[in-house]
Amino acid sequence: MTDAGLRHGRASLGLSFGVQGVAFALLVTRIPAIQDRYGISDGLLPAFLAAVPILAGAGSVATEKVVARVRPGVVLRWAQPLVLLALLGVGAGREMWHVAVALGVFGLAVGALDASMNMLGVSLQRAYGRSIMTGFHAAYSLGGIAGASLAWAGARWELSLLASYLPVVAVLLPAALVGSRWYTEGKGEKGAGPDGTKTGAGSAGGALSFKLLLPLCLIMTFAYIGDSTVSNWSAKYLQDVLGSSEQLATVPYNVYMVTTLLGRAVGDLGVRRFGAVAVVRGGSLLAAGGFAVVAVAPGAWTGMLGFTMLGFGLCVIVPQTFAAAGRMFPGNSDAAVARLNIFNYVGFLVGSPLVGALGDAWSYRGAMLVPMVLVLATLVYARAFGPEPARYGGGHERPRTADVG
Repeated sequence: MTDAGLRHGRASLGLSFGVQGVAFALLVTRIPAIQDRYGISDGLLPAFLAAVPILAGAGSVATEKVVARVRPGVVLRWAQPLVLLALLGVGAGREMWHVAVALGVFGLAVGALDASMNMLGVSLQRAYGRSIMTGFHAAYSLGGIAGASLAWAGARWELSLLASYLPVVAVLLPAALVGSRWYTEGKGEKGAGPDGTKTGAGSAGGALSFKLLLPLCLIMTFAYIGDSTVSNWSAKYLQDVLGSSEQLATVPYNVYMVTTLLGRAVGDLGVRRFGAVAVVRGGSLLAAGGFAVVAVAPGAWTGMLGFTMLGFGLCVIVPQTFAAAGRMFPGNSDAAVARLNIFNYVGFLVGSPLVGALGDAWSYRGAMLVPMVLVLATLVYARAFGPEPARYGGGHERPRTADVG
């Protein structure tokens, strides 16, 4: 595979991450409108919301089996259009069972999509010989901001779900299909890290050991517990606990998304300069500090500072966790990524009800200390992010070519 082929593959995968960010944001930010359209009761809504990550986990498990026969790029090529069509189905349905089916398809397809995207990202990083994984997740964050903005516009102009979703799908679906022509699976030497040297735990034949993968699974869970805490509770916390206005309460999540994008945009540079272990440790400390600031904040603006710190801190952990799984099991990285991806959804499922239950039983300030402690636990497992990527003279890396398997 030529350097040009790797660049095209990197650009097309970045587009895929961005498209997924748009689609997911359009779904989750219009949940109240979806609830109103289909008459979903408050009691039934949590079941609908929980079904999506549960089915996504099943989709990730299935993808591990499928990629033993076909390349991850093939899975991604068909999973992404299915996600977009399922989103359209959510907007076009009329009956309760319509949205149930659409969300079910969306969940299964998202699991396959997330797993296959990150498989390709890990493979390309190995071919490049330097950290590029965080950049793909920056594209996802950019897509999320765009999707949330489009959802805001749809709500502001009182557009129906179908009117909001149809133009977006009409643009993104053909773009994703065209971009899929350049998906590239960069293959390095079996048992070799991104610098061509033998890596640690997974180098012995590339056999996948869940015991060895477990620290990364825990880190992924902790990171998504933190992320879901911000996503689901930042507005309520600012308004009910810190006494902000309703309008100001909408700002923390937007700030969090922007700081996540900015942090991921420069995250790969940090990994190349300081190494993944140092970057993840720094991100964990910053995120824990953000939760501490939120917990003790005397007012809304101090709380905003805490959520800003959280965006910069949490943003690097997830992409580097996927990258670490690829280094740990270079001969079986697809299966490692698929299994690790499941814990994305575990954290998402656990985080919101955990904080809500603690907030009701104790206090929401106290509840913020729980994700703080969990994020700090990442420091215990930080060594799982080594060995470090190679550096080529003066800290500048160059991509290297690799055959497409």
